[in-house]
Amino acid sequence: METLLELQRRYHEERERLIQAMVEETMLRKNSVREQLNSDHRKKTLLDRFSEVTSNLKEVYEDNDGLRKQELSALSGPNEFAEFYSRLKQIKDFHKKYPNEISIPMSVEFEQMKKERENPPEDLTLVQFSDEEGYGRYLDLHGNYNQYINLKGVEKVDYTIYLMIFHLLYDIPKERKGAEYRSYLEGLLDYLGDYVSRVKPLLDQSEIVEEVKTEFNKQWEAGTFPGWPKEAGGNLAYSGARLDLSGFNSWEELASLGLDRLKSALISLGLKCGGTLEERAQRLFSTKGKRMSEIEPSLFAKGQPARESKQNGNKARDIAFLEAQVYKFTELLSEQREATKENVERKLARTEGERQESDEEQGLQSDDEDEDDIPYNPKNLPLGWDGKPIPYWLYKLHGLNISYNCEICGNFTYKGPKAFQRHFAEWRHAHGMRCLGIPNTAHFANVTQIEDAVNLWAKLKTQKTSERWQAEEEEYEDTLGNVVNKRTYEDLKRQGLL
Repeated sequence: METLLELQRRYHEERERLIQAMVEETMLRKNSVREQLNSDHRKKTLLDRFSEVTSNLKEVYEDNDGLRKQELSALSGPNEFAEFYSRLKQIKDFHKKYPNEISIPMSVEFEQMKKERENPPEDLTLVQFSDEEGYGRYLDLHGNYNQYINLKGVEKVDYTIYLMIFHLLYDIPKERKGAEYRSYLEGLLDYLGDYVSRVKPLLDQSEIVEEVKTEFNKQWEAGTFPGWPKEAGGNLAYSGARLDLSGFNSWEELASLGLDRLKSALISLGLKCGGTLEERAQRLFSTKGKRMSEIEPSLFAKGQPARESKQNGNKARDIAFLEAQVYKFTELLSEQREATKENVERKLARTEGERQESDEEQGLQSDDEDEDDIPYNPKNLPLGWDGKPIPYWLYKLHGLNISYNCEICGNFTYKGPKAFQRHFAEWRHAHGMRCLGIPNTAHFANVTQIEDAVNLWAKLKTQKTSERWQAEEEEYEDTLGNVVNKRTYEDLKRQGLL
């Protein structure tokens, strides 16, 4: 029963309500990774719906079928009252036919969305993650790792090392990058793309791929793409009596080398070597500065892999483009990659019993717990690797209950003898000594007071001055070997007695 104008009004209302819902969703406080991910996916749903409504509204305004113009003419024409009563009659007939029909306002739907947004269920899950992924905190690359260690010619490493090097694809020699390597790349790229769509739903992957493609084309043409250096040229593709064409500016200069030398150079490139001297020179000169894949296939001799070389070049370009996408997605997931590495190392450091206890605790704890909460720590103990205060007995064992004050460091306080001894070689103490004009040498070890350091430095300078060699009266020797002082030597010299 909706007219085009009513449909147009409803589209405008829906767009405004969607914008307001996205603003409220953005301003909502998120206390955990789960809440942040759920919020991003809700915004993605609202954004998709907004795009769909906008597209429908655009079609209404374009009015390709002319129905909107016809409806406006009917409402603004000479028989507007007849049109009004006609539509009123249609409404009455509709409600007579469907007396129990209830019209639910759009505001009810958005109010329900607001309640679900502000009071979500405890176990709300809008996107699926594996147990290893920890609802978007970590990566699960075990499948790709198994495929990687089965590749030929790659070093067999453990999973922890793989997490550090799986994106360093330029370290793999390009001779090893065949069909199996491409299959591995495609699997890795599929996982990374799917994971990015789950943890960053608002990211436009198609736009990112286009940017990567543009940058990749520039680097590939310039020969600067990592792991794929540019080929030296067509004349280096085959072994044999090769000829460096960089010193020749025209085919006439090549012709001066003679038939036999040109034939040898053409054979080394796999080109046709027959014809006159001029034809051979022109054929060879046409390959100057070109790759094998860029040379015209008609120039190759029968049985030479010209087409195959071009196909190999295209395959290499496709593999390199897959690598470029992996580089970009890995950069986007750098935070999750580092967190995954730390999580795996932490698990490996635990015993079997600790792993079971940790798994049980994770099963009992709610995932939407606020990760930014400050743990209960009345004695102000330092935090351990798990974010909890260390035991008090361990705190006393390391002497962390003893405080050491250093005036040279600006009255900075160090906890424990180990930190106190270590600070003499650190930047803070060295900066304080530099400000006093005193070198930070071993003489000043365990000196924390400014007055003591200044007095010790003055004492050291006095001691060094006293130990320094003092030049006495110079002695001279005459021609007879007699030792005299400087004054006597100069007198004898003036008198000519030397």
